[in-house]
Amino acid sequence: MRFYPKPARWPEFPASNRQGSHLGQHVPVFLAERAAHDAARRPAYGRAWRQPACVPRCVPGARHAFFQSTRMVTRQLTLDLGTPPPATFDNFITGENGELVTRLQKLDLALAAGPVPDRSFYIWGEPGSGRSHLLQALVSDASYGYARYLTPQSPLGAFTFDPRIGIYAIDDCDRMSDTQQVALFNLFNEVRAHPSSAFVAAGPAAPLALDVREDLRTRLGWGLVFHLSPLSDAGKIDVLRLAAKERGITLTDDVAAYLLTHFRRDMPSLMALLDALDRFSLEQKRAVTLPLLRRMLARPGDDIAPPGTGPNRFE
Repeated sequence: MRFYPKPARWPEFPASNRQGSHLGQHVPVFLAERAAHDAARRPAYGRAWRQPACVPRCVPGARHAFFQSTRMVTRQLTLDLGTPPPATFDNFITGENGELVTRLQKLDLALAAGPVPDRSFYIWGEPGSGRSHLLQALVSDASYGYARYLTPQSPLGAFTFDPRIGIYAIDDCDRMSDTQQVALFNLFNEVRAHPSSAFVAAGPAAPLALDVREDLRTRLGWGLVFHLSPLSDAGKIDVLRLAAKERGITLTDDVAAYLLTHFRRDMPSLMALLDALDRFSLEQKRAVTLPLLRRMLARPGDDIAPPGTGPNRFE
């Protein structure tokens, strides 16, 4: 390849668009020819110059801004990888709630086989006991379109009885609006009148202690009422290990113990911390270890907490 001496300045190029100072004392001939070609096609000097859509590297700070935006997009894509797995009966730690879990697992097939004597359930327990998890698992385990999951965020029309729906799973009964409570009362009566349907509701307290309409409170207590027993520390560690395994994380003993002893002990908070740790490890491209957990918790401005609104599968 032939080399020509570098000209003192590019002809007719604005000063902000000069190139070549980083090429040494010689410029390859094809670069010189390309510069002449571009100069012939470029508007006369002094006329308004419009930058191309792509950012040239000669603009100060352009490359930094480009790679900074690229890192932001990459980080966003990385954070999106940590989507929690769906709630199922398989990833629910039963503990002392074996009878309830067994009944819910068999409810779909029992309704299909014929009339079921016990078709009304009410499940209550403290936050983190697994109420929402069980309801979501019940719906996901049923045949497609056979079960409906209702929450305070559901539209009013969703509370209308549909004979094609076999299982109605109602979460957070205590947070329903007055209009929704009326619709829920009517839905309960419709389900009771159709032997092929079941009504499964959940709340934070026993039926008599719920802050709902008196007629709805009475209906919720008519069927089988189950109190979810809280998990022991060993059970919470089992839940964390199982959730970590589903995310591709190996949770060592020291990390699991640190989670229980240095953070809020309720399951929604622990699961929120595990999700944050999963995202942080992906972002840092490091395995989950105790030093990584401490580093994440030491970051200023981080408020790791469970969602304040909406259904939470670990409530």
